[in-house]
Amino acid sequence: MTELSATHDDPFAPYLAALAVLDDRGAVVGWNRRAEELLGHPGTGVIGRPACEALVDPRDLRAVREAAASCRKAGGWFGVLKVRHRDGRLVEMGLSAHAFSRDGRVREWLVAGALAADVLEWQRDRAILDGLFRRCPIGLVVQGPDLRVLRVNRAIERFTGVPAADFRGVPIGHMLLPDDARRAVDRVRQVMETGRPLIYSEQFARLEKDPARERVALVSSFRLEDPSGRILGVAELIEDITERHRAQRRLALLDQVGSRIGTTLDVAETARELAEVMVPHLADHASVDLLQPVTVGDEPAQAVAGPVVRVGTCGVGAQQPGPPHPQGAPVEFAPGTPQARCLAEGRPVLEAVLPPDSFSLAGRQGACAPDLGAHSLIVVPLAARGLVLGVLTLWRSRHPDPFEADDLTLAQELASRAAVAIDNARRFTQQQQTAFTLQSSLLPRAVPDQSAVEVALRYLPACAAPGLGGDWFDVIPLSGARVALVVGDVVGRGIHAAATMGRLRTAVHTLASLDLEPDEVLSRLDDLVALLAAEQEASGERPVGEQVVGATCLYAVYDPVSRRCSVACAGHPPPVVTAPDGQAALLDLPTGPPLGLGGLPFEARELELAEGSLLCLYTNGVIGERHLDADIGLAKLCAALTRPADALERTCQGVVDSLVSARPSDDIVLLIARTRMLPPGDVASWQLPLEAASAAHARELTSAKLTEWGLEHLAFSTELIASELVTNAYRYASGPVTLRLIRERSLVCEVSDTSHTAPHLRRARTTDEGGRGLFLVAQMTERWGTRYTREGKTVWAEQPLAGTLT
Repeated sequence: MTELSATHDDPFAPYLAALAVLDDRGAVVGWNRRAEELLGHPGTGVIGRPACEALVDPRDLRAVREAAASCRKAGGWFGVLKVRHRDGRLVEMGLSAHAFSRDGRVREWLVAGALAADVLEWQRDRAILDGLFRRCPIGLVVQGPDLRVLRVNRAIERFTGVPAADFRGVPIGHMLLPDDARRAVDRVRQVMETGRPLIYSEQFARLEKDPARERVALVSSFRLEDPSGRILGVAELIEDITERHRAQRRLALLDQVGSRIGTTLDVAETARELAEVMVPHLADHASVDLLQPVTVGDEPAQAVAGPVVRVGTCGVGAQQPGPPHPQGAPVEFAPGTPQARCLAEGRPVLEAVLPPDSFSLAGRQGACAPDLGAHSLIVVPLAARGLVLGVLTLWRSRHPDPFEADDLTLAQELASRAAVAIDNARRFTQQQQTAFTLQSSLLPRAVPDQSAVEVALRYLPACAAPGLGGDWFDVIPLSGARVALVVGDVVGRGIHAAATMGRLRTAVHTLASLDLEPDEVLSRLDDLVALLAAEQEASGERPVGEQVVGATCLYAVYDPVSRRCSVACAGHPPPVVTAPDGQAALLDLPTGPPLGLGGLPFEARELELAEGSLLCLYTNGVIGERHLDADIGLAKLCAALTRPADALERTCQGVVDSLVSARPSDDIVLLIARTRMLPPGDVASWQLPLEAASAAHARELTSAKLTEWGLEHLAFSTELIASELVTNAYRYASGPVTLRLIRERSLVCEVSDTSHTAPHLRRARTTDEGGRGLFLVAQMTERWGTRYTREGKTVWAEQPLAGTLT
């Protein structure tokens, strides 16, 4: 030690230290009160005596003589020695000796002493203070009451790149941007005025000489006071936590990927979410380019390097990366570009520093780089299940720091997670397309022309997970100019539901061809659904959502001759009937259970509809898309159908606009039929007695009516048909026989009787005298059949109006 400090904590301060003066021979010539207090020797007891005799234990003489020799040689000494107390005990003291002379002739020694423990504590304090300013990695700034910097340590020098000496006397925050400097001054003034320490939250410190580069610091401030309470200033401990903050930001970004990416099973939306997550946390601009097959749900082939489609883009501010390649546009990566290399090799590319002319060159080579002054680039593959789906490209332009290896690692992790979400969306899209293709092939391609009703319909497949439903519809022409209107909904979604829907629709067509009553059709369908469910249970199969086979169905038959409509329901929402005056109401039906439950019979209700009435059939998606309460949806549907007569297509679209969202979560089927009535002049009916002459009478009546209708070219075949059908009724039935002719899109000939005996078509043997009647009827008509009623049966036959079949 070469000098004494004068601080109040310095144990060698004149008013704290034990002081003794020794002459050049080692005798004590001076002794202060503090020395007497510490060692118990009064001045009169030691002055004039050799110090070694009065104060040193004989066992310590050697150490004392070595210290004295060093002191004479160097002119001073500092160390720890044991000094004898007056009561004989030894006191360990820290001693500091310095030579001085009086009048330039006599040399004496000033020895200052203090308890060794106090000296060691003071030395530790001095070491700590020295470490704070010289070796501490945490920055230290000491500011005076005038809010100017008094001193900074070397950590601040490293943190800012400014020499420590340049800080002295400058205002607080002089190297920060104005906004940051203003906040720093306010915080220091608050600590100085209140005396309460303050720990700042993470603060972005932007230096004026490098405003674009953000550093993150954690600051602790406290006030400095002297023993009297006078304010000396404020000290701030500043820790550079930029790297820690970046690591936390990377973790937060990884967490965002899990919550923000893959919210939908849509490939394009997932790609856009990935681009948006990257900006501005990791990059200033981001683009996601996917191989073209991926965008449509197909699996890409191995080792494919293009073409790709730019699916997602995001950039800082209004500028977007990649023009002239906007979102959704095809992109070609020329060989040698970073994206082309990444696609071909399946490995990431990091170009930390891009040359100034790289963008004009990249543009010519097809690198699709943003001409925004970007200086750093990362390209990582989007790979899942060993297949490269596309690439993620990141640029930095505003952010001054180039991409680092840690950034590349983070980008790879983010891309890996996003690729799984994109692949899931791709596979879902593929399944959706498969189900939609199957469903489309199973639904009617077009509504057949017929005279009974005018039809407008809408079918909208579900746009959201978990996939397409099993809704279906049908308009089936029946005998006697009648028409069957069918709407159904299969339980479940996806391919299973579509396949089940196809089987039920085929069954409905088969049952309709038998001319069964609506309640009988539903009973047969119920048996079929129960059979399908049993098969599924036996095989252990389950469709999506682990749902068993089930369905609802509404089946209606309308007769334009009688204007009678027969409707039966199996767990389906009731139809809405709109009268010609525009008043709409739900049809009160005896609702049966859904198909597949069994146990309860189905009932049909028959009603008469005025010509021009609207019969609206629909599925649950129409009334349940926006409302949990089905009653509200039904009320809205009735309101949308309550209007004066309008074009049917416009009415149908109005219902969709009112009740259905742009992206329905369930399949939508809406079928609206406007009833027609056949003119009375196009229908002729006669009741014939059950006798042999009735066949001839039937020929006469038929010939006369066809002549009246201008259909003489059909007279021969129609007379033969009517004669054969009446003859069969005479032979095998009982009660009166009714002959009816209907002229609409075809010529219909019907013979009704009270028997339920079914006629059968067969080929007569050469030895048979009869049995060729129905065979002849089948040869001369387009189609023929039998329908049963509660009163009996009707055998009918249709011929095209253009002429007989050949």
